[in-house]
Amino acid sequence: MAYFMGIDVGTSSVKSLIMDENGMEIGSASKKYDVLQPKMNYAEQNPEEIWEATKFTLRELSSRFPEAIRELKGISYSGQMHGLLLVDEKVIPTCNMIIWQDHRSVDQRDKIYSLVPFEEFNRTTLNQLSPGYLIMSLMWVKEHEPEIYNRSAQFMLPKDYVRYKMCGGLGTDMSDASASVIFDTAGRCWPWQVIERLGLRKDLFPECHESREIAGAVTRECAEATGLREGTPITYGGGDTLMHEIGTGLIQEDRPWVSNIGTACQVTCVMDHPVYDKQFRTNTFCCVKEDMWMLMAVGMCGGSAMKWMQGILKVDDFEQLNRMAEQVRPGSDGVIFLPYLSGTRCPENDPLSKGIYLGLSLEHGRNHLVRSTMEGVVYSLKSDLELLKVLTKKDPDVMIASGGGARGKLFLQMQADIFQKPLYTTESAEQACIGAAITAAVGVGYYHSFEEACERTVRLKKEVIEPIPENCRRYEEYYEVYKEIYNHNKELFWRMPS
Repeated sequence: MAYFMGIDVGTSSVKSLIMDENGMEIGSASKKYDVLQPKMNYAEQNPEEIWEATKFTLRELSSRFPEAIRELKGISYSGQMHGLLLVDEKVIPTCNMIIWQDHRSVDQRDKIYSLVPFEEFNRTTLNQLSPGYLIMSLMWVKEHEPEIYNRSAQFMLPKDYVRYKMCGGLGTDMSDASASVIFDTAGRCWPWQVIERLGLRKDLFPECHESREIAGAVTRECAEATGLREGTPITYGGGDTLMHEIGTGLIQEDRPWVSNIGTACQVTCVMDHPVYDKQFRTNTFCCVKEDMWMLMAVGMCGGSAMKWMQGILKVDDFEQLNRMAEQVRPGSDGVIFLPYLSGTRCPENDPLSKGIYLGLSLEHGRNHLVRSTMEGVVYSLKSDLELLKVLTKKDPDVMIASGGGARGKLFLQMQADIFQKPLYTTESAEQACIGAAITAAVGVGYYHSFEEACERTVRLKKEVIEPIPENCRRYEEYYEVYKEIYNHNKELFWRMPS
């Protein structure tokens, strides 16, 4: 029996998983870590803390599944996207990682567009600038922390540092590189002329490879620290949203689209050519398969809104939130939540937008706030879905739910009702890890293609979550109101004192 490992370097935790050649999950281990917020609008992480967490998960799997570790044929990665880590010539971090939730670089947007006009820059990258993207953070460091910028030899994206610690190989992959938003996404290469006009050093930019390419092998040092077998092949891996797609079998245009609720939330599909929104309200990134591109509409708050609600109400866990929400009828008795707690990228790119509860009265209580928060997240996914339908001229008959939003019956039913589509889930709840393990299997040649690998390893549950007609009608009425909340308040967001 052959085994493969996927390591998901997420925003709140790292999870490592062993999969057999038939897609069966043998075991997994996870370890949480924190997002550091030293100042308002800052979001950072300590790369060494992430590496220590990764080692913890690998040691646990090595202890529990020694036979699978001995027969491990390949390892690959899924990683939180957009983040910036700068390292010196010895590959020692020169600062904490600035991650995707960071908003300090909002002023860099106009500066970049003054050097490379909006239309030209966006047509090259197929994406519009927003705080939290690597290029925005890099320009901020160059301006505000020149000593760190000058001392740095190269940048990395979050998962790339973990991979380096395991195999000693530098570089990144096309999916993560395109998500840096300083990339020729259609041409799958760095846009050197644009980089030069921004005044950035070319030597900072790593080599780019396809996700399935071999980056190296487990070093002796890593093997001693983790229990892995020295020499186990390692591939470059890819961004977490892309790996979620692979883990749900979304590798061809005719496959169901994916609705993912993680820390953020998004709706994704894949195309055999680089489709993009001419108003740049969506993201177009390189797929982990070299002749495909991902089209994504993203909301900044998904599970993070629920975690925020959990903290506000001092609730122990998400299950308690679910039980509270179940006490309220669909539509939350007229309370509608705009989930822009971290700004928004789609359907508007507005980092200064805020969250709103509309329709509160003395009759409403804690349970209404919880349910309306959940519904607001799914309303945002509905708006993402509607935009992708226009751009692709396609309308999927069914959807696949992934991430944390696929683990609770209430969130699943909300998605089916609000999307007005049957909803499927995969047998494995760890789609990003499975996608990374599949990438490792393709990379070492165990499967000839991603299509073959997904057919062999990805399975949908037999249970289908069907939309409830009465709920659909009620949600459709509230959704029409939801769509107007931002438009009626966007000027106020920009007028509010910072």
